Formats: sequence, structure tokens, C-alpha cells
Amino acid sequence: MTYVLALTGGIATGKSTADQFFKKQNIPIVDCDEIAHDLMKPKNASWQAIKDNFGEEYLNDDQTINRKKLGQLVFSNKSALNRLNQLTHPLIFDKTIQKITSYQNEDMVILDAPVYFESGLDKKHVANSVLVITLPESIQIERLKQRNNLTDKEARMRINSQMPLSKKTQLADFVIENTGTIKELESKLEQLLNKIKKEG
Repeated sequence: MTYVLALTGGIATGKSTADQFFKKQNIPIVDCDEIAHDLMKPKNASWQAIKDNFGEEYLNDDQTINRKKLGQLVFSNKSALNRLNQLTHPLIFDKTIQKITSYQNEDMVILDAPVYFESGLDKKHVANSVLVITLPESIQIERLKQRNNLTDKEARMRINSQMPLSKKTQLADFVIENTGTIKELESKLEQLLNKIKKEG
């Protein structure tokens, strides 16, 4: 029986760094963002749904989704974000289950799901346990501004489009605060893996 650990948190809290650590431990990762991007490629399922529901003005000349334009719409308009999620989340869910099933001979799989709670994956009991990586909002905003070259307002809008970290930590089985160095984060993740292995 494969143990599925869902990895979530907020935007720019350090999930990618955690993924790198798990990869080094040879633990397979099912990345919901990667699946979402793949489904958005021209002629794929999410691409078709976005084109049909939002219109061709959200496509670039090469027919790819204009992610910047779509992002500006959904991060400033809650009903548009809900509509996008209703179209794409079921497609992402089906693909995610397929991927997890393909690793059924592994002891453990990491499910990297930034919107694990928002998309209702917790209600579907996809994972055995949930790890939330968290940090204070002031640090989160600074990291996001630097990483994505955003203004303060843009960064806050993106953070506010997700469930508050405080609520995610209440719903999680494990919480790791990522306020230190990469080494410190890796050390905390290692302790967590040992704990899970020990408890079976």
C-alpha cells in the first residue's frame, strides 16, 4: 500500500524546495501544477474548456493560453476564478489519480497540491496525511514579489486568492515553518519522513 503525503502551503512558501528534497530521497512526486499546465496545452482538455468558456481573446497568437491575461482576470475577479476552477479541477483530479495509481509499487508518493484544500481533494481522501509548509505573510509577500517580479498589490492579490495559511495549518496533519535556510527546511523534512516511517 503506497503512503500518499500531500504537500501544500501558500504561494512562495517553499514547496518547490521541499520537492527537491523529496526527489533526492528518490520519492516520486505527483505535481498538480505540472498536470494543470499540461492540460492547458493547445487542444488538451483544460485548454478547450478555457477557450470555450472564456473566449479566444485569452489565447496567444500561437494558440497557447495567455496565462498573464487570464491570471489578471481570475486574481481580481472571484466569480471568474470559481468558474475556472469548476472547469479545470475535475480534469486535474482525474489525471492526478491516474498518476498516483501508476506509482502503486512505491512505498511513498508526494502529492504536490498547492490548492489541496481549496479544490476539495481533502474531501476525496486522496492522501494519507497532509503537510503544510508555512511562513509569516510579510516574508511570503517579499519572496513572491522577488520571485515573480510583482508589485506589493499584485503579490497580495495572489496570496488572497488562496485559503489563508492559518486555516490550512489547522487542517493539516503536519506543519513545517520555513523561515530559515534550505538546510534547516531539509532537516525538518528529514525528521518528518523518519516519523512517518516509524509510525508506519
